[in-house]
Amino acid sequence: MITPPPDPSLMPVRDPRSLDLALDYAGMHALVADLVLPRGASMYVMSAMETCRELLRHSYYRYEFATVAVTHSLFALEHVLAERLATDGPLHDLIEQATDTGLVTAELAAELHRVRLLRDKLTRGAVSSAALRPLGAVALLRAVFDAVSLLLPPPSAAGTVAPVDGTQPEDGLATLWEDHRRALFPDGFRGVDIDGVDLVLLDSDVAGLVHTELNGGLDDDGVAFLRHRITDLDRVVPLVHEEYCAFYFTRLRTMAQVAAAPHIPTAT
Repeated sequence: MITPPPDPSLMPVRDPRSLDLALDYAGMHALVADLVLPRGASMYVMSAMETCRELLRHSYYRYEFATVAVTHSLFALEHVLAERLATDGPLHDLIEQATDTGLVTAELAAELHRVRLLRDKLTRGAVSSAALRPLGAVALLRAVFDAVSLLLPPPSAAGTVAPVDGTQPEDGLATLWEDHRRALFPDGFRGVDIDGVDLVLLDSDVAGLVHTELNGGLDDDGVAFLRHRITDLDRVVPLVHEEYCAFYFTRLRTMAQVAAAPHIPTAT
């Protein structure tokens, strides 16, 4: 059956207030290209920050998304501040504590307070969701991204794994396993399959195989199944565009490869 073309009246159209942003939607990439998500962030923080970045990109179609993007970023900022300072409190106080302890500069703190004040004005109805021009939103959102990157603890050595070349440390797989056990499965991807691969089942299968490898070792059938699942991961990972999910399954693939490495025949 031939699929009818989409109704032009249902396609998104450029917001006339965004005419100075980019020649087309693809050009919006340059606007947000330097808003890079920190790899050491939790699923909650990465999800919130990626949503902010994509809202800003989509301000091409809806001008107000720029303001929403900036105010939404405060969820990530407040979460990271509270974790790093090990305290709760109003966002104003958290920013001040981070400044006083040297975690953020006074200049960066001033930008963060601008974002906070914008949210407060929206809450009181003093401004509307069109308060920020997208170009102005970029600068404020960049300040939040910079602050989150500064506030996150440095990535541990366990978070980086050398290529599977036979030189892995003995505890490499155990470390990856512990990291994986602590990681949360990506919200929104339960029940989702990509290219015919169910992500929950893929995660469960690889975890079970790795656990077996750590506790006595895989038999020939287990090794064959693990290699099959690595092939699935090789196919799926490039198709995942949500950053936390991509990071989660990239690390799962690394763990699977490390588990399989001892079972690769030695070249003669």
